[in-house]
Amino acid sequence: MTGRRVALLSGALVLLVVVAVVGVGIGAHHVPVVEVVRALLDHNGSPDHVVVRDVRAPRALLAVGAGAALAVAGVLIQVLMRNPLAEPGVLGVTAGAGFAITAGSALGLAASPAGELGAAVAGAVIATLLVYSVGRRSPLRLVLTGVALTAVLSGLSLGLRLLLPDVFDRYRFWSVGSLAGREQAPNTVPLLVIAVAVACALLLARQLDAVELGETVAQTLGVNVHRVRLAALVLITVLSGAATAIAGPILFVGLMVPHLARRFAGSSVPWLTAFAAVLGPVLLLVADIGSRVLLPTGEVPVAIVTAFLGGPVLIWAVRRHGAVAAA
Repeated sequence: MTGRRVALLSGALVLLVVVAVVGVGIGAHHVPVVEVVRALLDHNGSPDHVVVRDVRAPRALLAVGAGAALAVAGVLIQVLMRNPLAEPGVLGVTAGAGFAITAGSALGLAASPAGELGAAVAGAVIATLLVYSVGRRSPLRLVLTGVALTAVLSGLSLGLRLLLPDVFDRYRFWSVGSLAGREQAPNTVPLLVIAVAVACALLLARQLDAVELGETVAQTLGVNVHRVRLAALVLITVLSGAATAIAGPILFVGLMVPHLARRFAGSSVPWLTAFAAVLGPVLLLVADIGSRVLLPTGEVPVAIVTAFLGGPVLIWAVRRHGAVAAA
């Protein structure tokens, strides 16, 4: 079984590289794969190489970072809450991070990447605690609370952007969940935070595996359940906040990827986390490619593409799991 999972994970990594390289060449200005590879390895200043190195490669890197963050956060929140319907976007965590960045920008507190990241994490923490405190007794109630909070915070964010259009001009694309226009932003700090948080999630996954067996079993195995849950909550908020800071509020990635990863990883949390860290970027890269080619005269925000894909998945998950929980 382990050998099969290693082979599947290796295949997923190869798929990620292929999608990233091929996707960099797709868009209004098509660049052949050979030129993409040359641009990445030996930049010569030609128009094709400038498009690849200065625009599309940084954008692909953002998709990889945001996709891994949202997918791993989705795994952690589903395991932590024992709820297959849980997802940072559906539960309002992403909306909380987005609203915090919007409010922080209006107050002049999120003018730098570090400020955006701090505001996003703070907003994600508050949203997580609020949703969990209201809807923890039922999976469906948890989802409904998250959807309601998302609607309220999204409306407030939109109101602030309409009242202060000059302040939020640079957030036009970000506010609807898009990678466009973020390529030249200084995203080094959020991407480093995501890399560290994903690594920490992989290290924590084995202890979460024990927690899933029950508190008594976990304590017998020497696992501090309270500490593990607190660490998982911190990682969820950091990952969700960082992803929102660089790409805006993108929904459903954290819902779709864990369900897909379970087909390869089974019930093992470490393997589930590893597969999610690879499949999340693949999904967001594919969605970003779709966002560039769906319209002949412009781009569709990537969040719309993920919502189009994730809506049916949420309905399927509610029908499959929500009815059982309600019964």
